[in-house]
Amino acid sequence: MNRSRSRTRTRPRTRSRTGGSRVRALLALAVLAASVAIALTMPVRLGLDLRGGTQIVLETKSTATTEADREATDRTVEVLRGRIDALGVAEPTIVRSGDNRVVVELPGVQDPKQAADVLGRTAQLTVHPVLGPAGETGDAAGETGDGERVLPDESGQSLRLAAAALTGQDVKGADALFDQQNGAGWHVTVDFKDAGSDRWARVTGEAACHPAGDPQRRVAIVLDEKIISSPQVDPSVACGAGISGGSTQITGSFDDAEARELALLIKGGALPVPVETVEQRTIGATLGDEAISAGAWAAVIGTALTALFIIVVYRLMGALATVALLCYGLISYAGLAALGATLTLPGLAGFVLAIGMAVDANVLVFERAREEQAARTRPSTRAALTEGFRSAFSAIADSNITTLIAAALLFFLASGPVKGFGVTLGIGVLASMVSALVITRVLAEFAASRPAVYRRPRITGIAGTGPVRDALLRRNPFLMRRPRRWLAASLVVLVAAGSGVLVRGLNFGIEFTGGRLIEYSTATQVDPDRARDALADAGFPRAVVQSSGDGDLTVRTEELTDAEAATVTETVAGMGGDTEKVRDELIGPSLGEELRRDALIALGLALGAQLLYLAARFRLLFGTAAVSALAHDVIILVGVFAWLGKPIDGVFLAALLTVIGYSVNDSVVLFDRVRELLGRERKTPFDRLTNDAILQTLPRTVNTGMGAVLILASLAVLADDSLTDFALALLIGVAVGTYSSVFTASPLAVELHGRGSRPGRRGGRDGGKGAKSRPDGKRMPESRAERPEAAPAKGS
Repeated sequence: MNRSRSRTRTRPRTRSRTGGSRVRALLALAVLAASVAIALTMPVRLGLDLRGGTQIVLETKSTATTEADREATDRTVEVLRGRIDALGVAEPTIVRSGDNRVVVELPGVQDPKQAADVLGRTAQLTVHPVLGPAGETGDAAGETGDGERVLPDESGQSLRLAAAALTGQDVKGADALFDQQNGAGWHVTVDFKDAGSDRWARVTGEAACHPAGDPQRRVAIVLDEKIISSPQVDPSVACGAGISGGSTQITGSFDDAEARELALLIKGGALPVPVETVEQRTIGATLGDEAISAGAWAAVIGTALTALFIIVVYRLMGALATVALLCYGLISYAGLAALGATLTLPGLAGFVLAIGMAVDANVLVFERAREEQAARTRPSTRAALTEGFRSAFSAIADSNITTLIAAALLFFLASGPVKGFGVTLGIGVLASMVSALVITRVLAEFAASRPAVYRRPRITGIAGTGPVRDALLRRNPFLMRRPRRWLAASLVVLVAAGSGVLVRGLNFGIEFTGGRLIEYSTATQVDPDRARDALADAGFPRAVVQSSGDGDLTVRTEELTDAEAATVTETVAGMGGDTEKVRDELIGPSLGEELRRDALIALGLALGAQLLYLAARFRLLFGTAAVSALAHDVIILVGVFAWLGKPIDGVFLAALLTVIGYSVNDSVVLFDRVRELLGRERKTPFDRLTNDAILQTLPRTVNTGMGAVLILASLAVLADDSLTDFALALLIGVAVGTYSSVFTASPLAVELHGRGSRPGRRGGRDGGKGAKSRPDGKRMPESRAERPEAAPAKGS
């Protein structure tokens, strides 16, 4: 009867579990099917740093009559779009950024000079009657009053021009045509609007009243304060009649390129406000192909090494987690394609990095399942897995949300490739949660239900506690006996690393200082010292020259004109032979200052957001300890880069914010366990509880850290120079973050808690002899006398 009743009571739970498993299985199939469909039909758009091309950031400027507000910038975008379409660039992108910035991406354009000239010119087209040569009155070039001006014509002769009779607003369109019949060559046909047609007829009619050869018979067409054509009115035009019909031809010694450019500028219309180029990046197609190849190999090798590691540690469950990781890659790719996101070089690194975070979620679940299995509180592997997923969910959610906070800050505050990194990282984090909590769970529970697995539980990899946990259980070290010593050690490391900022200073990249960076690939390797001396002789004494590999040379200078950049290229080519420009970046000083300010804002907001979230999810004590440890990690990472002389640029900012998100994961997992122990062991001293939490979560920390190190080591070895620094920063961050969660955040939490409750804080420091931890995390008294309720009463 009892056995029968027991079976009857378990049936509802079995149905519930079965129903939940079916729902998860259907959800997993739906997500995978949708991901496959999207991946096959919607390719991911590659950024210019991966496919090559030019990115130009223009900033609109206010004038005395027009303010460069959002509306004016939107009109500027429309005018620029017409010009770009006429350039014939495949898949161009032009978007407004903020109120007065326009970002233009031109794939495949390797020489940005022509494109920048066409895009940046305000194209203020005006038509002026000619009053005569300027030499007769001694006028100099410029304004002379009453709208009159003096400008040189095509031959260099200065002409005195009357006020503008027509503007670009009177122009309907323009086309470059080749006169094959008369052999006159290229000319530009200009069509006027109705009002413009009347004005054009009046101007040409007045000019026709002067004799042939008289300068006043000419009409000057001015573009951006430059006479581009000053033809005489044809002798067939009668005085006062003018050229009617709403159309005219501009003839001259045009070649095809000049005629097309002139027609493009006239047809595109005048920009409502002037624009200034504040940033310009050119990436060679070869460099982009190498970046894709290096990133892909890093992803493949890093994933393979990580998969091998978790299979060795978790056996069957590790193999199933590897399958889920492959599904993660598919889901992430589909997410990028579905959102129309652009995959950039840092974004590719974020994609690879998120693999390590997907591993972290699996490790958390498997370690909790090991605890449940070892505690014998559940009779089967499947039940242990179910409890493992349930117990690990809060830690997984909290740790991933903190990373999403960093990704969101990158998206809203950064620009260019770093912004793409934030998008990719965010998608990767969400995909990792789906792969770990849905796909891994479906596969793991299905495998655990098979009779062959049920009979051989050790092949699952979660039947035992693991060597790390076994060693900790045998020794049971009391790490939090003297928390101030750990805090003193952390302070020493902090001062040693942070002093690099004061001693060496920060090597800000051109993104934060402004200037120009050009990277060359030379036929023969060039010594940086020789190149530096040669550039100094050429007029660039402050140029910073670095060798970035065999045949690669990077030159960083202050802001250069295109002519000065050409001189730098000629100087390098004179030493390196056949030279190819593989990267060219120009950052205006105002933009550099703005990016530097935004970086500090992003860092401050990241720390503040972490504190608010952790205080809301846990307690202010835990939030303060975790954020203090984060500040400790940030200072150490920045200090190490200062000592190494590494650049502090946008890629480093991405790495720094990622370290903040990744580092807090360890603290979140640790404090989540402390919170759990506080809920069931209220009489245990806080320092003992914290110590128990450290020992119970350390296996997860070790295994997750190994997975991240394998991924980042692959990036550091295989990726290009910029991603090498990125991987180095994250490797330092992983090491420092792992240390700080145990030896900075934990002792700081113990000290802060002790200041609020001195007596309870001292009560548990027994040298580690009074209590030991069970595999499931519950404390296990060694003797009956340790239990207050079991101790004999006085006098008994």
